[in-house]
Amino acid sequence: MAGFHLAEFFVSINGEGQKAGELALFLRFTGCNLRCSYCDTMWANEPDAPHTLCTVQELVDIAKASGVRNITLTGGEPLLQPGIGALIDALCDAGYAVEIETNGAVPLEPLANTGAGFTMDYKLSSSGMEARMCLENFRYLRETDTLKFVCGSHEDLLRAKEIIDTYKPPCKIYFSPVFGQIDPAEMVEFMKEHSLTGVRLQLQLHKFIWDPNARGV
Repeated sequence: MAGFHLAEFFVSINGEGQKAGELALFLRFTGCNLRCSYCDTMWANEPDAPHTLCTVQELVDIAKASGVRNITLTGGEPLLQPGIGALIDALCDAGYAVEIETNGAVPLEPLANTGAGFTMDYKLSSSGMEARMCLENFRYLRETDTLKFVCGSHEDLLRAKEIIDTYKPPCKIYFSPVFGQIDPAEMVEFMKEHSLTGVRLQLQLHKFIWDPNARGV
């Protein structure tokens, strides 16, 4: 049976992004094309990780049963799921606000005209994956999308500023610390020093509310 490889689903608050603090249904899919040094969902990264095969209709039914309007597609890397566009269209057509958490290494162009919003990472040096970034994606970010830089060092901050200055993305921009690796106060000082008034510092709320390694939150 073909279908979407659903690793887990749960309702919780968005821990980051433009809807931080709002309830959302999280649909987590297996498989990822990156291996970031700080990944906190490594267990879901292999395509054959424990999962349930689901159809579009079954996932829409899960959404209906959840009782919430926000839906976050995450992983792993959700854009690697064959037919993900059909799922996005079905959820948007059903009236849900769909957010796609994507790692920056998969082209956005095929889905650029969907009704979903992207939260795209740009992987910096501390991730070990910067060479895998799809720079063409900057052409497809819209004002309603989100660009996130997960920073683990001062060098990461400098590189993030360089990327912002080069591509001038029109969307909301967030700096987020690698949990336990960089002092958020250092990030604020960097923002002040460089007058980054268009950037927001964001801490991962779920890692402060629950155990940082907890699943399903």
